[in-house]
Amino acid sequence: MKRIPRSTRLISIASSVQSLLACILFHMKNVLVIDVGGTHVKVASTTQRVPLKIPSGPSMTAEKMAEQVVIGTHGWKYDYISIGYPGPVAHDRPLAEPHNLAAGWIDFPYRKAFSKPIRFINDAAMQALGGYRGGKMLFLGIGTGLGSAMIYEGIVVPLELAHLPYRKGMTYEDYVGKNGLDLRGKKRWQKSVLDVVERLQAALICDYVVLGGGNAKLMKHLPPHVLVGDNSNAIVGGIRLWQSAQERKILRAPQKDLLGSVKTVQAKKKKRVQVKKKSVR
Repeated sequence: MKRIPRSTRLISIASSVQSLLACILFHMKNVLVIDVGGTHVKVASTTQRVPLKIPSGPSMTAEKMAEQVVIGTHGWKYDYISIGYPGPVAHDRPLAEPHNLAAGWIDFPYRKAFSKPIRFINDAAMQALGGYRGGKMLFLGIGTGLGSAMIYEGIVVPLELAHLPYRKGMTYEDYVGKNGLDLRGKKRWQKSVLDVVERLQAALICDYVVLGGGNAKLMKHLPPHVLVGDNSNAIVGGIRLWQSAQERKILRAPQKDLLGSVKTVQAKKKKRVQVKKKSVR
């Protein structure tokens, strides 16, 4: 059997990768992504990756948001819209009014305002989808509050962990949200974040954890199975929300380097527990 030269094999691989990317780009929908936050509404798209920031706050209603997004994106071309919402959603609609914004979000006619197909997703779940690297991932958004989501083999599972009881009659959000950081100081806050990560990862049996949100950048010297997500993850997640199952297949293959290091850490922990048990006997 004649052996194919290495250079020819590399060219063939490069050509295959290029064809795959071209196919994905050809089928990629032009999506407008609206990430609704308590401080800003960030707007970007498949072709406009640098987000437009619209100031929000306690007076921001859904109507004002829609008006300002339409004005701010005048001239942009897009076919679909993804909205990351700071609260629970179902059937592409908010289920509850947001904590840090004005009321009027549940019954607002979004399709009429934008005249485009719309998909809603919890804002933490949208960030999670953008940072997903395969396997079973837990996302924790540590910003003003605590957002959470899990992704298993490409399927997004929104979670509401923020207000579960944690310690001393207080919740997870009380400890790792902005109030916890302000009241307890950075060092104690960092220690609490690592403790919460360990507890929730063990409870949900996840391969790795991605931290997002405005305060994730304050976390240093993290274990190998805990990653800090990129600021652009929400935009990427909003675009991925419209991908078909075939287009998202690439997300379902676990990263061997990451998951391998996670298994190594887990094996070391198991060994330490076994040693402790033997010493107790």
